[in-house]
Amino acid sequence: MAELKMDKIDRKLLTLLETDGRMSNAKLAIEVGLSPAACLRRVQRLESSQIIEGYTVRLNRSLVGGQQTVYIEISLDRQTEAAMAAFERAVAALPEVQECHTVAADYDYLLQVDVNDSSDYERLRRRELADLPHVQRMRSVFGLRCIKRCVAPSIRI
Repeated sequence: MAELKMDKIDRKLLTLLETDGRMSNAKLAIEVGLSPAACLRRVQRLESSQIIEGYTVRLNRSLVGGQQTVYIEISLDRQTEAAMAAFERAVAALPEVQECHTVAADYDYLLQVDVNDSSDYERLRRRELADLPHVQRMRSVFGLRCIKRCVAPSIRI
């Protein structure tokens, strides 16, 4: 797929939708100075090009309850293409893993997982993470309180 060229209006649309994914097309159009039809075509183009991957809802975890965020550093026993691909396929299948990043550090991957409590974490660590292909070492850090949380990276207009 050819790279989509974005202009200032596209970037403003993305910024507005990041802030409020439920903003009506009519309001979006007013904010960016387009007709509703032209605005809708632009949003659909951003969606079809996969710049907009989807829409989501943010939950207040303290009110929903039962969620603990844990960051896990993973070191593999080797860094071959095959070993990394096997690990990545396996970790992508775990529903508790919210994010998995390759990193430039003294470990290979950083995972963000959500668990209900410490026993749920222990189950995940022993029965799922320890059995992932090529895992040599794991180090976990429990988040105590979230100070700032963004759903998406901000777009510069």
